[in-house]
Amino acid sequence: MRIPLREYFALLQRYLRPQGRKVGALAALLAAATGLQLIIPQILRAFIDGATSGAELETLVRTAVIFIIAGVLHQGVSAGSRYLGEDVGWGATNLLRNDLAAHCIRLDMSFHKAHTPGELIERIDGDVSTMANFFSQFVLGMIGSLLLLVGILAALFLEDWRAGLGLSLFALLALYSLGTVRRIAVPFWEAVRGYSARFFGFLGEHLAGTEDIQANGGAGHVIRRLHLLLREWYPLARKAELAGYSMWVASTAVFAAGNALAFALGYWLWRSEAVTIGTVYLIYHYTLLLRRPIERIRTQLQDMQRASASINRVQRLLDTRSAIVDGPGRPIPAGPLPLVLESVGFGYEPDEQVLHDIQLSLQPGRVLGLLGRTGSGKTTLARLLVRMYDPTSGAIRMGGTPLREARLAELRRRVGLVTQDVQLLAGTVRDNLSFFDPGLPDSALLAAIAELGLLAWYESLPQGLDTKLGSGSRGLSAGEAQLLALARLFLNDPGLVIMDEATSRLDPATEGMIERAVDRLLRDRTAIIIAHRLGTVDRADEIMILEAGRTLEHGDRAALARDPGSRFHRLLRTGLEDVLA
Repeated sequence: MRIPLREYFALLQRYLRPQGRKVGALAALLAAATGLQLIIPQILRAFIDGATSGAELETLVRTAVIFIIAGVLHQGVSAGSRYLGEDVGWGATNLLRNDLAAHCIRLDMSFHKAHTPGELIERIDGDVSTMANFFSQFVLGMIGSLLLLVGILAALFLEDWRAGLGLSLFALLALYSLGTVRRIAVPFWEAVRGYSARFFGFLGEHLAGTEDIQANGGAGHVIRRLHLLLREWYPLARKAELAGYSMWVASTAVFAAGNALAFALGYWLWRSEAVTIGTVYLIYHYTLLLRRPIERIRTQLQDMQRASASINRVQRLLDTRSAIVDGPGRPIPAGPLPLVLESVGFGYEPDEQVLHDIQLSLQPGRVLGLLGRTGSGKTTLARLLVRMYDPTSGAIRMGGTPLREARLAELRRRVGLVTQDVQLLAGTVRDNLSFFDPGLPDSALLAAIAELGLLAWYESLPQGLDTKLGSGSRGLSAGEAQLLALARLFLNDPGLVIMDEATSRLDPATEGMIERAVDRLLRDRTAIIIAHRLGTVDRADEIMILEAGRTLEHGDRAALARDPGSRFHRLLRTGLEDVLA
């Protein structure tokens, strides 16, 4: 997909508008810098003509002082415009990073299943960093250079129309040549950015699995794959660099022709006594000065080759729409939530169904124990209840509200999900309990901890709520991470709690503490407990057993336990871990 030029300017306008005052100040500085660059050669022309015509020394000295002042002022204005341009550019790209990150977080799980974290990091940071120059130097360099180019040509027309016409044709030829070369180079840079995303995706995926790779002797295989990826990436990068280098070659040839044209025009006009020797210098100086905006435009076009590829990729990401559409806002009632599943079917791929015709009616305040072998669809069912995915057939109602009609934010506040792999973020215990919500007071956090009977755990933390945690639960044991997740869930006061094998990897002592916290958490709440251990479903009122995505058995736990013909009764006799392994 090739984005038209108007889309570039639409992107500029969108992210530069919040910095309107700075952009206005930058425009003023650019105008001042352009005016000074046009005035300084005029001062030199006056000095040369004065010196050759025998002007007084005082006049020449005064002209020289004016020249020095103008030069110093120009340097100051240029430095200020560059500083402000970088400030504007990074401000704009930070806004874009924020929008991209928020957009990716809102996308559905099927998108995240198809894109690795490393690839998304490269999109959000790598591509946007490439565009930082587009936002800052494009404004500073391209627009400023165009202003200077127009000013130089206007000044040459004022001196002599023949000089203005000749160098205007030269400038048009130069810009056309550079624009043609740019169009050739853009596809190469887009391919390079694509391989860059693949590279970071590969690194992210394999660095996250370092432990398994080392334990299974897979390091050599990973390095071979990395080598193959780099071998594919290198030729594309080389072609992109050569395409960019062709712009330098083209501009060098064009500027050599421009200097020859300036000398020829100046000599002819001077021999015909149409201009003075100072004006000849002025034409040559303006020709040299003309090279500066064209060279800067060339550089900006070369950088824009890289930015174009990044803009294409960023625009495609922003245009990606989530398969999970937010509902119109039908409210979900307060309190424990009744849950109804009507003929629910689902498949991650169209031709591979994971769940088949699941029927369930769970009354408010009841606890369902969900059992089944690995791959039977238990976790998939939990994902449907928080709308990470939508069923491919059937319907789910919670508190009488179809899930598709509720707001996602409200649904995920009313449904709490705890898994065995608790995701903690780098920050304090307070940050992870409140999810960085500064409006949640410490008193509410401590009340939740006390309510769940976790004061002993809290008092064991070296700095209480200010205890620093690393990402990925670093700084806490698996049990402590689960305790924190339960407290975090309790703060949201959900009406339905889903526990997906949340205690499957804990030692008995820690599990006992968590079980007591779970008892308090599930009080006056509807719950679904996905488990591999019989002890975990002791608190369940009902049992549902899934097999190959279908309901094998569902009923009252006590009744099933008494029924010798039930599957649950056989599990109690033989051991859940052995049968469902």
